[in-house]
Amino acid sequence: MKRSMETPPCSQDVKEEIVEAWYMNDSEKEDYRLPRHCEPKEFVSLEKLQELGVLTWSVHGDDYENEEDVKQIRESEGYSHSVNIHPERMPNFELMVKRFFLEHLHPHPEISYCIQGTGYHDVRDENDRWIRIAVKEGVMILLPAGIYHRFTLDTNNYLKAVLFSACPPAEFSTYEGPCEDLPARKLYVEAFHKAMRR
Repeated sequence: MKRSMETPPCSQDVKEEIVEAWYMNDSEKEDYRLPRHCEPKEFVSLEKLQELGVLTWSVHGDDYENEEDVKQIRESEGYSHSVNIHPERMPNFELMVKRFFLEHLHPHPEISYCIQGTGYHDVRDENDRWIRIAVKEGVMILLPAGIYHRFTLDTNNYLKAVLFSACPPAEFSTYEGPCEDLPARKLYVEAFHKAMRR
């Protein structure tokens, strides 16, 4: 039986100092690869991310295919397909990275694992505010189906990562927001946003 997306498939051992998250400012003039902190800074806890359905793990080792935590997470949810995000392995890497920064959602969960480099995952909270999550080597993040999100490199301009999904890359659907009528979006809002307001 598949594990509920509201519950981590294994224990979350990522510490606050390993994964940092904060609310972003709304400035369109700042480079989107910068941290984009509010003034004063508004940090977001891992507990808040979990309330939004965003789960994080610390996974170390280059042999991620055989790393036990990775195998457990993938097998529990059926993530049998993967895509490498790397300048030398992804065609049109620069173009794809720009596309990743467009706000979008998927009708299925997505796991990303950072092998090398750094970057940012941005997710919208229940009030449509952007939360920026800084990722680096060894960090794995699960984004639930239906959450608005985007991704960018930071000013280091380098990332080697792998995306895991339960469907082949050719069937990996992406919907640019807003798309509130999409079934996956409705299910997400019901499961997470409304639960926080009860």
